[in-house]
Amino acid sequence: MGVHMENIMTEKAPAAIGPYSQAVAYGDLVFASGQIPVDPATGMVVEGEIVEQTEQVLENMEAVLVASGSGMDHILKATVFIRNMKEFATINRIYAEHCKGEILPARSVVEVSALPKDVLIEMEAIAIRGRI
Repeated sequence: MGVHMENIMTEKAPAAIGPYSQAVAYGDLVFASGQIPVDPATGMVVEGEIVEQTEQVLENMEAVLVASGSGMDHILKATVFIRNMKEFATINRIYAEHCKGEILPARSVVEVSALPKDVLIEMEAIAIRGRI
């Protein structure tokens, strides 16, 4: 039989805005696509600045991971793309509230010139499913 790929989809996170999955699981690993601060109920970017956008991104990521049988405390590696490195401390504070655990994820934060829908932040992650 072997290990197979599984498409992960939840209505509790925004639908993909292109030809990709919200996440793909392969065995015990989950590869979550970049989440942007879109409210899944409205399909619109949340109002507000970096605090509100970061909160929404993390809520969306959690919804995708939970749908896969994982969670925020199961993230192995996160990559965060931000439009302004001056917002790093604020983003880091909010991220720390959502990513807790005995072992914190490996993480990269990269400043970029633009993101989809002109948002301020996007996050992707690799996580493990099940108990750790």
